[in-house]
Order: sequence, then structure tokens, then C-alpha cells
Amino acid sequence: MTEVLLTVGTRKGLFIGRGRGGTWEFDGPHFNAQAIYSVAIDTRGKAPRLLVGGDSAHWGPSVFHSDDLGASWVEPKRPAVRFPEFTGTSLERVWQLHPAGPEAPDVVYAGTEPAALFRSRDRGESFELVRPLWEHPTRSRWVPGGGGEGLHTVLTDERDPRAVTVAVSTAGVFRTADGGETWAPANKGVSAVFLPDPDPEFGQCVHKVSRDAVDPDRLYLQNHWGVFRSDDAGDHWTDIGAGLPSDFGFAVAAHPHRADTAYIFPINADADRVPAGHRCRVYRTTDAGEHWEPLSAGLPEDAHYGTVLRDALCTDDADPAGVYFGNRNGELYASADDGDSWRQLASHLPDVLCVRAAAVGP
Repeated sequence: MTEVLLTVGTRKGLFIGRGRGGTWEFDGPHFNAQAIYSVAIDTRGKAPRLLVGGDSAHWGPSVFHSDDLGASWVEPKRPAVRFPEFTGTSLERVWQLHPAGPEAPDVVYAGTEPAALFRSRDRGESFELVRPLWEHPTRSRWVPGGGGEGLHTVLTDERDPRAVTVAVSTAGVFRTADGGETWAPANKGVSAVFLPDPDPEFGQCVHKVSRDAVDPDRLYLQNHWGVFRSDDAGDHWTDIGAGLPSDFGFAVAAHPHRADTAYIFPINADADRVPAGHRCRVYRTTDAGEHWEPLSAGLPEDAHYGTVLRDALCTDDADPAGVYFGNRNGELYASADDGDSWRQLASHLPDVLCVRAAAVGP
């Protein structure tokens, strides 16, 4: 079976697991006592590169990388992500690290708080601000969400390296088709129930966006109330939340190979941020949101209160696909069969903030 690398970013360090089938071994914590808000596994080079967005309460945020699966780490002498002086601000957090596809070798994007997009052309060793998004005419009206004003989603398009989609809490979805020179909101149909105008051009509290494995124009979006799908790369969105116990949540992840298949973890409400119905269940659609089914075989059956955050649900690229999630109870769960059954890999970890996985060996 394929060996999978599983990275788990927590409030107090990074844990790294390697597994094949039902056998897993973990080490850590790396970056002891640092909050790990973002991890990426870049498999485009000769060897996988791990990228980590750490946040030290003493030293502040930084981006580290490893080319030996975490045996050693490199922190650039000059901060990899740094706001230019003209912005009058400083980096608070790296919310997202996203290697582009083979269409843009060596390009890695970073999404930050304050909400900004940075681009690296050397696989994450140094980054530069994508200035047109920072200077977007709507920026002065962006309002931070409950967790801050973070750019937490970056999606690149394997058909065109100039096409990038981002999501910001609480500004919504923005897209560029010219490599970042110009940006336009892409939120038509996404609700903003907390605003006087529930259908604004921007200002939606988008929590996460994921791209379909087969149709790159199909996107899945988990909103602050509402689950949506776009079939035209974000031009328009359709509500697909019917059949869920709640359409509030943080995470969404597409299946790595199957068309029309995605996973979410419903939360009771914005004022009650625990699993919907106090049940630990992942929901899966295999028809692009027309229907949803609960996946709970092997998950806790008793009342459960472990919230899954926006980057704490992911899939790997194995076949059949692995699906993984961690929660704020410090529990880590995995499925090796597309979500049909689950097993607990760890418990009593610190607060799980992000999870990423990739096949790294035969």
C-alpha cells in the first residue's frame, strides 16, 4: 500500500505521522509551543518539501521548510513573509500555504492576516506581496471575522497559472485571471445573513473553498451559514445545503480523484460551535451536493463536542483516498476507504488547527 505523510498542526506544535494501511507512527512535537496554523506538502520536486507557518508567542510568525520529511528544518535569515514598509502593517499570522500545480513550478502562495496574498517563486523560501489585491478598492470596507481578517484559502488552476482564487474572512471570494494584476469579487449567490443586504458584492464570511477533482470549474464553499457550489469557477453560486443537519461549519474538502465528491463537518450554529446534534459525523456528497450522507462508522457514538476548524479536514492523493480530520478536543481521525469507515489515530493532542496529507512512497 502507498505510504502517506500526515501532518497535524496544533496550538502547541506540529506532529508528523507516516502510515501505510492501519499502521501509523508519529513523532513530535516539532516547533514546541508554537501554534501551527498552516502546513503544505509540496510533492512537485525530487523530494517532498514540507512548509510550515508557525506562530511563536515570543518570536512571532515565521515560515519554515524541510526537505527531509521533518528530520531538520530551515528558517530563512530574513523573514520569508514580510509586509513592505509602505503598507504600514506587520504580519500577524500565516493562515495558508499553497503550492501551485505543475503549471507553475516552484510557485507557492501564502495567505496571511492581515488579509493579503504573497507569492514565492523559490518553493517557499522567500515571498513577495501581491500588491494589487492589497490595494483593492474594496479593502477599506473589509471587516475582520471572529477569528481575524485572514486570507485562508488559495486555489490555483492547473489549466492556467495566471488564474488564482482566494477567500478572505470576511470579504468573500476574489479571483484573478491575469496573474494577480487585477482582482474581482466572485460571490454572486453566497449569502451574508448577518448584513442588512444579504446578497452583497463582497463581505461574505466564507470559511473555506475546495475545487472538484475532475471539473476544475466546480467549486464547493462552506460559508458562515450556507454550503454552496459553483459550476463556473465562481461566477455564480448555488445553495446545496439541503439535507444537512446544519449548513454552518468551517471545513470543506474535495475528493482527490472522484468527480462531484466532497466532505464537510457540520457545526450546530455560529453561537453553538460544536458538532451538529452533538454527533461526530463527516458528511459526504457524491453528486455535487444534491444529496448528503453521514459517515460515522468507527467515530464516537456518544455526545461529542470536538469542533473541526477550516483547515483541519483534508484528503490525501492515495487510491482509495484517505480522509482525515482533527478537532479542538485534540483527537485525530482517519479513513483509508474514502470515508466509509474511520479509526482514531491520536487523542489528547493540543487543539488541532490544520491537517494535511499526501502520498510520499510506494
